[in-house]
Amino acid sequence: MAESFSSIPGYPFSPCSHRLPDGHTLSYLDVGRGPVVVLLHGNPSWSFYYRNLALLLQKRYRVIVPDHLGCGLSDKPRNYRYCLQNHIDNLESLLKTLRVSKVSLVLHDWGGAIGMGYAVRHHEDIAALVVLNTAAFHSARIPWRIRICRTHLLGALLIRGFNVFAAAAIHLAVTKKMSAEIAGGYLFPYDCWKNRIATLRFVQDIPLSDKDLSWGVLAEIEEGLSFFRHTPMLICWGGRDFCFNDHYYREWRRRFPRAEAHHFADAGHYVLEDAGDRIGPLVEKFLEANAAQPDNF
Repeated sequence: MAESFSSIPGYPFSPCSHRLPDGHTLSYLDVGRGPVVVLLHGNPSWSFYYRNLALLLQKRYRVIVPDHLGCGLSDKPRNYRYCLQNHIDNLESLLKTLRVSKVSLVLHDWGGAIGMGYAVRHHEDIAALVVLNTAAFHSARIPWRIRICRTHLLGALLIRGFNVFAAAAIHLAVTKKMSAEIAGGYLFPYDCWKNRIATLRFVQDIPLSDKDLSWGVLAEIEEGLSFFRHTPMLICWGGRDFCFNDHYYREWRRRFPRAEAHHFADAGHYVLEDAGDRIGPLVEKFLEANAAQPDNF
């Protein structure tokens, strides 16, 4: 068990640690008892993004919230291949060690591709899916402000030197102004050049063409989405997302017409920040009907 980080406003958790096969350490939250729900964040956030949802769900569920390697309180190795395949492998290692089988997944941003990558490998063990402003399929759409951060030297200077990606997100990813305390929580793990390595690598790993490292992995995930045509799915979408805009929302609905969908026209990319008070009860109700009971519960 790692030290408590209750000094971070709204984050009254004591993270756990998982040693990956390569020796790096993954930080994660493991709170509550009951059916297992895994919450997967994106870039440039961390488990802090799910703080309120985790507190709500832990009353009835076992809630597991990893910090992807390089993010949050996890190790941030310099010489590591931060790519989609490895993030999926790390999640698989964690859940295997925790002896987790039947799970419900909550997916946001990069958590969509990572979580659905795990789901495709273990499709018989997926009880339900909650989709929050994310994608798990190819798209050439990318905002210019993100595309420019993919360039080698300029991207490193902007993201690792000036922290513009994480710093901009606390303004551009929400429609409601964050308090200084909450904004500080988002920025807490990314306080220097060396701690922003994954923030840059995630941007560089966005698969926009077949020349990109993770293109083939995402292609396999996209093909595997057919496994989940009959899996219960809840879509909660922020309509004012500058990155995962309504094009992605319509694509999820096209692929999964049976999904329960809610569109929050006044919410941004960090949809749980802007509409968490409305989304939390929807997730609770959805999981009550669809989350799988563990074998020993």
